Amino acid sequence: MSDNRFSIKELADLVDGEISGDFNLEISGFAPLETAVRGEVSFLIKSAEVGKLQACEGSAVIVPMDVEEGPVTLIRVENPYLAAAKIHGLLLKKPFVATGVHKMACVADSTVLPKQINMAAFVVVGERVTLGERITLETGVVIGDDVEIGDDTILKANVTIASGCRLGRRVIIYPGCVIGSDGYGYATDNRGFHTKRPQVGVVQIDDDVEIGANSCVDRAAYGVTHIKSGAKIDNLVQIAHNVVVGENSLLVAQVGIAGSCNLGRNVVLGGQAGIADHINLGDGVMVAAQSGIHNDQEPGARIGGSPAIPMKQFMRAAIQYGKLPEMGRDLRRLKKNVADLEAEKEEQATEK
Repeated sequence: MSDNRFSIKELADLVDGEISGDFNLEISGFAPLETAVRGEVSFLIKSAEVGKLQACEGSAVIVPMDVEEGPVTLIRVENPYLAAAKIHGLLLKKPFVATGVHKMACVADSTVLPKQINMAAFVVVGERVTLGERITLETGVVIGDDVEIGDDTILKANVTIASGCRLGRRVIIYPGCVIGSDGYGYATDNRGFHTKRPQVGVVQIDDDVEIGANSCVDRAAYGVTHIKSGAKIDNLVQIAHNVVVGENSLLVAQVGIAGSCNLGRNVVLGGQAGIADHINLGDGVMVAAQSGIHNDQEPGARIGGSPAIPMKQFMRAAIQYGKLPEMGRDLRRLKKNVADLEAEKEEQATEK
């Protein structure tokens, strides 16, 4: 249970839901169907599994619209998964309580601190940093010179924000991330020796972006590496210099994006997908896990494989791939049959 309490009507109004049952309920917690108890709300994704409601001991359940009644109070919605996320988030929400700056934090004199901040031990803040209100900096965060960070942003433990980078409002960056390290750029001479190309740009992260643990976003060679508003990036993702990630895009774990790629809005990259440099993906492109993308993709494309091809074609190819051992046996048998026929034909010709 949380410290927050809401009427069932408040929760239904939050998610544009319809109540079926007791309108006077108060809810203070969220739990799965199997473990929910009185005072808690749960959720059911598929109406075909409505029988599971019989064993629920919670006070209310979020259900699809076509579930009209049940043994507990229902909140009927179009999208139970989305509604559950919103209600659970509301129940867990806590007001910001400023703890100030820990005595073992190190802040440059030229940085002006906001009135409300949580800064833990061993945080280092460089020169001329601009910090918004209600920022949380956990243990070991390092912020370079001339960085800008917007209101209500949270940097988890051991995050590094290199010099000159800009973060918007309500950004969450999880432990171990590095934002603004040098991009991977070298020029090679005819003897095979590599000369580093200066990386003098920055990283800009817009409002409401989340970046998972141990991910890296490289600064631009020139200009900006840009993560646009609402993008959600999983753990262990590599984003190279001068990449643009469009609004509300989803990048799943271990995705790698080479330099100067441009992703449109609402692009989805499955786990371990890789994109070669200077590739453009249109709005709404979806890429299957472990795919390799080597050419531009039109808006709305669904692709998979390496090199990536249209999803329907990839699925047909994957089915055939599973049949290769059988096809190999058939091919060997056919080759033997042909050889036998040719030998028989030669033998007949000799007899004549």
